[in-house]
Amino acid sequence: MKLKELLSYENVVVTGNENTEVLGLSFDSRKIRKDYAFFALPGHNTDGRKYIDEAVAKGASVVIVDSKHDTNATQVIVKDIFRFMALFSARFYNYPDRELNIIGVTGTNGKTTITYMIESIFANSGVDCGVIGTVNYRYKGKIIEADNTTPQSLDIYRIMREMVDIGIKYLVIEVSSHALNLGRVYGIEFDVAIFTNLTRDHLDFHKDMNSYFEAKSMLFKGLGAGKKSSGKYAIINADDEYGKRLLKMGINAGIKPYSVFEGGADFKAENIKIANNGGIFDLVFCNERAKIGIKHIGLYNVYNALAAFAAAVCSGISFEKAVEGLNNSERVPGRLERVNTKGLGFEVVVDYAHTADALKNVLQALKEIAHKRIITVFGCGGDRDRTKRPLMGKTAVGMSDFVFVTSDNPRTENPQEIILDIEVGIKRAAQKNYKVVVDRETAIKEAVMMADKDDIVLLAGKGHETYQVIDSEKVHFNDIEIAEKYIDLKEKQKIAEKQMGQGEFIF
Repeated sequence: MKLKELLSYENVVVTGNENTEVLGLSFDSRKIRKDYAFFALPGHNTDGRKYIDEAVAKGASVVIVDSKHDTNATQVIVKDIFRFMALFSARFYNYPDRELNIIGVTGTNGKTTITYMIESIFANSGVDCGVIGTVNYRYKGKIIEADNTTPQSLDIYRIMREMVDIGIKYLVIEVSSHALNLGRVYGIEFDVAIFTNLTRDHLDFHKDMNSYFEAKSMLFKGLGAGKKSSGKYAIINADDEYGKRLLKMGINAGIKPYSVFEGGADFKAENIKIANNGGIFDLVFCNERAKIGIKHIGLYNVYNALAAFAAAVCSGISFEKAVEGLNNSERVPGRLERVNTKGLGFEVVVDYAHTADALKNVLQALKEIAHKRIITVFGCGGDRDRTKRPLMGKTAVGMSDFVFVTSDNPRTENPQEIILDIEVGIKRAAQKNYKVVVDRETAIKEAVMMADKDDIVLLAGKGHETYQVIDSEKVHFNDIEIAEKYIDLKEKQKIAEKQMGQGEFIF
């Protein structure tokens, strides 16, 4: 494809030959091949302009930059390189979003669980569905490790084209506020948009809650535009403060609120019962009613189930099939995922909760399970929103019997300084039921060793992640693996106690 065919209607400056062939696209100089276009993206940790010469040496025929660079390759100079990359990629991959039914899920919490539930409903209906989200990007047995909740637009368009070419018709995408603000989903024509909730997070990026909300609302403002003739739907949590604001915005789509409180919502949950193995409720839609039993505990997962069900029905799945698929949905990796404690009498669960609201929801769900004590291990990520750290500290000590405050992904921050921010909230709560253990493995070890019969140990913050980010490096670290290591040690301790006839075994 010639460069000039990809530049249609764009206000850009081109230096060089517009008839240059473009055979591929990349923003990673390591993946450049002959006659590729290279996007020199600016970034927080690095700058793509540093890699232009490397990209050209590897065969890049076109370089897209936001300011002129000294190179022999043809240059396209644009003002907003991220949005331009989205439009350029759409043309290069021949608008695959127009051949897919796309469901976008946004909100602070619940996105991942909802995508898994939707995937289950589609699978139960015999429909292939692709998923792009926090845990991974997956379709037709192919699994790609997720670097971001929502990848760059170029990768999204490439993945969508692959999906279309192998016959997939449906795609579910977790849409982060960063993705909306930075143009990663710019130009993608969504068919259904879900709003879960909005709670304090990412204020390092958005600065205030109103800006955070405005970023999320972009997904809904764009629903009326596009080339598709099919109906568009906005599925909104009517019980959330910001959901109520969104419902008043005059969205150009079919509005489908969901609720456990609002009688006028299209999708409602009634007669809710939460147990230690899941939740049961009556799902009501129009004149139909069905009994739903999910394997996900906590009221917040009832909301997630309603959103997933609504998205499936709005995408053409029958009420009966949607009920069946929702009832068959499995638990999500790293979301209240149980660790095998080998009959030692206590529970260990791992959860991704990394905001105060998510931590509150998880702890409330655990409180509804019969238990003696809740022992929580958590930390906060470095180089991220500092304002949520004291809130999480206050929530943890207020809703747990004991807390180990530790590291999460410290990134370039000093873990001890992150913990000091967390302790601000703990001290405001005037609580002393906590201990600082900076090393995460040691904190998990101490929590497991502390646990007694009927206790619940919550390892919060990392969920499905199999790494820690220290400075700029990813180091292998898996909460489940570490917990299992010390559960094994504790099991050996118990065996040794019996064999030696001791009441206590010291290691």
